Amino acid sequence: MSRLEIKDLHVSVEGKEILKGINLKLDTGKINALMGPNGSGKSTLSNALMGNPKYKITKGKITYNSKDITKLSTDKRAKLGIFLSFQYPSEVPGVTISNFLRTALNSITGEKIKVMDFKKLIDEKLKQLKMDPIFSRRYLNEGFSGGEKKKAEILQLMVLNPKLVILDETDSGLDIDALKEVSKGVNTFMNKDKCILIITHYKRILEYVKPDKLIIMIDGKIALEGKGDLVDHLEEKGYGWIEEDKNTI
Repeated sequence: MSRLEIKDLHVSVEGKEILKGINLKLDTGKINALMGPNGSGKSTLSNALMGNPKYKITKGKITYNSKDITKLSTDKRAKLGIFLSFQYPSEVPGVTISNFLRTALNSITGEKIKVMDFKKLIDEKLKQLKMDPIFSRRYLNEGFSGGEKKKAEILQLMVLNPKLVILDETDSGLDIDALKEVSKGVNTFMNKDKCILIITHYKRILEYVKPDKLIIMIDGKIALEGKGDLVDHLEEKGYGWIEEDKNTI
């Protein structure tokens, strides 16, 4: 079953067309990786999927669980179970991770979770991620290292429990230990009811989070789709071979 289907999607930013007719299906129970050169439109796609108003959909359709969400606002998409992990998470001074996540969870579910029930939930997720319980009392991303910011986003993922997860360069700036911990969190979260799209420039996260499908985007279009092991060919030859050799892969 397709969790997400994109048909002939065209997206412009400040009057410039970035996505030029994207067609893509992401299936339930699958991990997908999206790769491509700088400027190919990967982050534009993630923002368009999440409903960022800066990214104007000029043509095409986005369907999530058979529901047309092309014109839905970001908060309504979040309530449907869509989650975007940002490449550069913002600092929110004065707001603890715990308070932020409890407010977000209440908003998504439409119900107010009791303080003690929420504490039990977040402590359980922190334990799964092997993170100090004190972490939840820190202000959101304030003074965090790159690795801590990414771990905070994986904690959000675990607590909010979305169905469709878009990870936009979650591996960016991580050292090897942080990468392993973040990858473990993603693998722990994944199950047959979830769908994950990992956007990355590098193979290394895909050595820990194994994709079922690899999608390659070039110049605002999907240039090639293949099985996860296609990443090895890409690592060896770069992007230049695609137009020439893609029919032989």
